[in-house]
Formats: sequence, structure tokens, C-alpha cells
Amino acid sequence: MNIYLSGQGAFAVAVAEALTEEHTIVGVAAPRQRRRLGSGHGAVDDSNPMTWDRLRSWAFPQGISWTSAPDLRAHHVPDSTDVILAAHSHAFIGRKTRARARMAAIGYHPSLLPLHRGRDAIRWTIRDGDRVTGGSVYHLTERTDGGPIAAQEHLLVPPGSTADSLWREHLAPLGVRLVLRVVEDLARGIRIEVEQDESLARWEPAMGVAPLFKPELIELPVPGSAAVRGDRWALNGF
Repeated sequence: MNIYLSGQGAFAVAVAEALTEEHTIVGVAAPRQRRRLGSGHGAVDDSNPMTWDRLRSWAFPQGISWTSAPDLRAHHVPDSTDVILAAHSHAFIGRKTRARARMAAIGYHPSLLPLHRGRDAIRWTIRDGDRVTGGSVYHLTERTDGGPIAAQEHLLVPPGSTADSLWREHLAPLGVRLVLRVVEDLARGIRIEVEQDESLARWEPAMGVAPLFKPELIELPVPGSAAVRGDRWALNGF
């Protein structure tokens, strides 16, 4: 199948390399620069490949077209695309862009959705002392991390885990396996969509940045359910 990949860093490259054993990457969207090299150090020479995001660097020698992730639009996605895949992508993929995929637009999230929606799911997992976590591949929709689940698997959080170790040693490898499983399902004509239970939904703001106001989440709670954490904290100024 032909796959358009939006992502960044080592995880996106691991997913791309795993997919190319059986499928074709027809284009990638990635940040212009590596996060650690391109943040807080002034202007970076874009002509220096050492500053490029890893997915961009991976695509370049193979002649795979690259688009800056924040600029991804429908016209960047080739007509032949079967699946759009978000692998550690922080750029929202809009409705018109998603519609360019003939079969599905999916993404990987390192939590047991609908728990820990948001870009810092692993940090909140560690902060909250969760003993169980996992990964979810879900269908992309207008609601951030809120689309139907295509595959999900849980794992126990090892004692002493940090956000980095939990991601690197457990949730990233799990993500590669789940993505491959869903892509293979789609290739065989199997499409799984399990709606998320909104009464259990939790959305948390990104750590280290001002909280975002998420008005679409205010209506999530149903009578008797807990409030959505992200909205409560955003409204209280946390």
C-alpha cells in the first residue's frame, strides 16, 4: 500500500523503515528542524542536514518528497495514497487532507485512549503514578485524539520508569507493532473502528507551555462522569 507519513524523530523513522518492508512511503511531513537542535538556539542554517528532523533526513536520500509538517495540506498528499499515518506528529491533519487517503487516516497515541489525550500523555502517566498504560492506533478525526480505536494494547509500567524510558523501551516499540498490525489489517480489507468511551475521556495540557483552551471538550462529560481534566485546569489557569 501507499502510505503518507506525518511525524518526527526516531519513532517516525522506525515506523517508516518497518513499513517499507512491505509498503511504499509516498511522502512525509516533518518539522523543518530537529527539536533539540532547532529550539532555543537562534536561527539554524536550513541548508545543513545535521539540523534537519530525522524523518526529513531519512526521506531525502531516498527521493521521498518532504513537506514541513505545519504546512501540510491536501495538495501535498499524492492521489495514489491509501493511508495517511501520524507517527509522533504534533501537527493537526485537517479534514480535506485526511480525505486524500483512499482507505484510512490513522495515528498512534502512547496511552490507553480515551485516557491521557494530549501531547504529553507519557509525562502525565508518570506524574499520575499509573501502574498500567499502553498504546492506541486510532482513526484521525476533527477531535484531537478522539477518533475510533483501530488497535490497542496495554502494558504494566515498570517500577522506576521515567517518561523517557517508558517511551523508548516500551511505548515506542509497541507503537511500531500496532501500526504494522493496523496497516496489514487495512491491506486485507479489515477496518476496525471502536468508538472511544467519552465518559472516561481525559485531556491534559502539554507540560511546559501555557494550557490550551479546548472548547470542544467542555461538552464531553455525561451526567455522573468526572470532569475533563484539561478543561478544568485551563479554566482555573493552571
